[in-house]
Amino acid sequence: MKTNASQTIGELIRQLREEKELPLRKIAAQLDIDTSFLSKIERNERRATKDQIVKLAEIFNVEKNYLLVPYLSEIVYYQIGEEDCANEVLKVAEEKVSYQKTQTKKKK
Repeated sequence: MKTNASQTIGELIRQLREEKELPLRKIAAQLDIDTSFLSKIERNERRATKDQIVKLAEIFNVEKNYLLVPYLSEIVYYQIGEEDCANEVLKVAEEKVSYQKTQTKKKK
């Protein structure tokens, strides 16, 4: 399963919920949040927490990264998306992530 880059995390959550034919109230109860809060997440009016995203992946029986990647990418976008240098920032960040992973492997 691959996500659509233009699809928001809220839209993706709603799509998964509707595909499983699950009502908002059941998912909200499993997340221990109000139904209205989940509805706002689906409409991109509120932001879910990382823990909630991980729990949603379990509920919908999808790989954790299937929801985490679009969730985290939205966080990054909201932080730097309007900057003229956003693409350059992403390239440098990618290099830093790769470098840090190699350093971590060397320490083990």
